[in-house]
Amino acid sequence: MKRSLRLPFSLLILTALATALTLLAAVRRSIPVPPTGNRFSSPLSAVPNGTLIRLASAEIGAQELRKEVDELIDGEFAFPGRGRYRSISLYRRGNHPKVWPRSMVRLRAPKDYRVLPEFRRLLRDWFRRRRFQPEVMVELADMVKGSIDRHLGRVEPDRRRYGSCAVVGNSGILLRSDHGALIDSHDLVIRLNNARTEGYHRNVGSKTGLSFVNSNILHLCARREGCFCHPYGEKVPMIMYICQPAHFLDYTVCNSSHKAPLLITRSRFDLLCGRIVKYYSLKQFVEETGKVPEEWMKVHDEKLFHYSSGMQAVMLAVGICDQVSVFGFGKATEAKHHYHTNQKAELDLHDYQAEYALYHDLVERPQVIPFLKDSGFKVPPIVFYQ
Repeated sequence: MKRSLRLPFSLLILTALATALTLLAAVRRSIPVPPTGNRFSSPLSAVPNGTLIRLASAEIGAQELRKEVDELIDGEFAFPGRGRYRSISLYRRGNHPKVWPRSMVRLRAPKDYRVLPEFRRLLRDWFRRRRFQPEVMVELADMVKGSIDRHLGRVEPDRRRYGSCAVVGNSGILLRSDHGALIDSHDLVIRLNNARTEGYHRNVGSKTGLSFVNSNILHLCARREGCFCHPYGEKVPMIMYICQPAHFLDYTVCNSSHKAPLLITRSRFDLLCGRIVKYYSLKQFVEETGKVPEEWMKVHDEKLFHYSSGMQAVMLAVGICDQVSVFGFGKATEAKHHYHTNQKAELDLHDYQAEYALYHDLVERPQVIPFLKDSGFKVPPIVFYQ
């Protein structure tokens, strides 16, 4: 009796299993199967990478820059005003119908008038050497660390780079961190644009080995007695990139008053940073909008578009350090733009999202970064802290 029940029961199980498989196959057939090809490709796949590189390499404002440099080198300066101080006024005609002041530099009469020949010489050399050479990354350590060591009388032939470096940005996200001690544990701490540390030591640390600024910062400092621009101490070296050629006059006047080296980034390095950021901005635009990269200029004013000070400081650290830690880069809805100010909005001339994409590649896959991958330079280990 028991045996007679086993066969029908087994058949029942097999029948149920077959039915289930049939239903599963039917369900699978009811789900649309994506066709072969590039259905899930991003719009970027239709754009050759060479096109992005070509567009990123174009310098729309090159002729205007040359004209401005020529005017500063060959032109005559006016010295309006009387008394102990006089100002040099430099003007240019921009996109507005009016003539806007390009720069105002305050000189101590008559002693500082003698800086004009040196100003013209420095500006001429800076512009003459302005060419695209990504190999400059290999030379950065000697340009920066070597120059500082020579100024301080140090001789370290076996140590051409700094060991561990911390780049401290100014994002408000630092206020929710306790990275101060970690930042100060690095061999070199690089701070940006004279950001305050007093009152924020727990979040940002107190140690500073190199102050990285743009020349607009020095231009503001030049208005003060003795061009004082040392929030971290008079002996802390400073390095800056030139935002406006006229700022070489500030540099020439102020350089003699600095007890520590006051360096200027090479124009070759500036060009490299500019092309990399523009490439990532173009790439991001195509990926997000699906439009052709040539329409990028409808969103960004190409003559004003520029990398941020933070981006170039990171690239500088990559070139002069064996290990790089980055703090205070990024944003949050509730965080201020700068931890030490009440500024909330970002500057339109920067594409921070594109720069974040670059940082991701620096950490995860530096070999794909255009303009950098063929320079013969090896990117050191990098860590970004939130």
